Amino acid sequence: MTAPATTRTEDLPVVVIGAGPIGLAAAAHLVEQGLEPLVLEAGPTAAAAVRGWAHVRLFSTWGEVVDPAAEKLLAPTGWIRPDPDTYPSGGDWADAYLQPLADALGDKVRTGASVTGVSRSGRDRIVDADREAQPFVVHVTYADGREERVFARAVIDASGTWATPSPAGGSGLPALGECAAADRITYRVPDLKDLAVRARYSGKRIAVIGSGASAFTALAYLADLAKSDDGEGTKGLWILRRGISGSTFGGGDADQLPARGALGLAAKAAVDDGHADAVTGFRTDAVERDADGRLVLVAEDGRRLEAVDEVIVLTGFRPDLSFLGELRLGLDERLQAPVELAPLIDPNQHSCGTVYPHGHRELAHPEQGVYLVGMKSYGRAPTFLAMTGYEQVRSVVAALAGDTDSADRVELTLPETGVCGGAGLFDAPDTDQEAAGGCCTPAAPALIQLGAPSTASGGC
Repeated sequence: MTAPATTRTEDLPVVVIGAGPIGLAAAAHLVEQGLEPLVLEAGPTAAAAVRGWAHVRLFSTWGEVVDPAAEKLLAPTGWIRPDPDTYPSGGDWADAYLQPLADALGDKVRTGASVTGVSRSGRDRIVDADREAQPFVVHVTYADGREERVFARAVIDASGTWATPSPAGGSGLPALGECAAADRITYRVPDLKDLAVRARYSGKRIAVIGSGASAFTALAYLADLAKSDDGEGTKGLWILRRGISGSTFGGGDADQLPARGALGLAAKAAVDDGHADAVTGFRTDAVERDADGRLVLVAEDGRRLEAVDEVIVLTGFRPDLSFLGELRLGLDERLQAPVELAPLIDPNQHSCGTVYPHGHRELAHPEQGVYLVGMKSYGRAPTFLAMTGYEQVRSVVAALAGDTDSADRVELTLPETGVCGGAGLFDAPDTDQEAAGGCCTPAAPALIQLGAPSTASGGC
């Protein structure tokens, strides 16, 4: 299992796991620094995860989702940058930028290549002796069943969290009956432009579990369906684990990303206009079927909701750490994010949507030469932006290239969300965060129609 004796570690490639926006940006920075990247993508194409939400529009503009090093790599190909002030969909991002970038990288990107394990060559996680002198060994299984081991000087894991959504269960585990009800549950924002998907939800009563941008998007989509000629009778049931407060609907006009603020306002409008009812303080414990096969959600406190036809679970994502078990990672016990980064992004205490600029030092682990970047670096924390990932990989690659001054010079300024206070208040009743010292809460939402509460590891 040792690397060929004739190969020096410094001559080996840097393996990048994942050919999404951050992984491809990492590869572009490696090329710019004169280092050899090898990008391993489990999906059949580059940006496979992004294509999974191709119908969803980003709340960042083109000017914020193109990496500078990637743009330099694309320039000789004749690539023309889209209008920087417009908003791409996931499909636009993949087709007009990410796929051309993967094409420009050529054979440095391998698709259908699933990473099943990463370790030090000849050293499991127990062994100290001569550990840091050994290259990394990456086990890969290809779509045709072929297996390979690849040796690397460093590993950048940009595999994201798309494949591991969090469940409906309020304890972080699937609710009782959740797996058995898989035919009526989705963990993605549905594409209501797809006729088959549209027919699935049209005229139905649909529970949406979650409180972030994805939940806002789903509620807005369902409201649009309810207002359409073929969507009469469509009704959303918005289930929140916390109470309603000034920040429930996001930052609104105070959000420095206007499209992100507009998502929350669209969700608020869906409730105000009667296209969705909200149930607060509801932690799902069980999913049962009634006599008609519809789903009944049961809370930890015993509340049972009126039956629904479908459930959309949008409770966030979590990192898949299973193939990194032989590496010595330093991860926060709550967020599963690097320990130095975790305090900067912890939703239990995070305030006003700002994230302190960070780079290779905050992303480092006891195992030198391995970095988790992009969405995966945030563990279970929300509100990740592409520009954060681009700055992460710029800093990480500079460090790998030995340019410590550049690696330490992290100057990213992220737009504020307009939301104050952390998610640690989710158990509290309806909270006036402005009275609690918030800095930027929008006006409290209008009357919420509440469902009658007393009448009625990863996902599966």
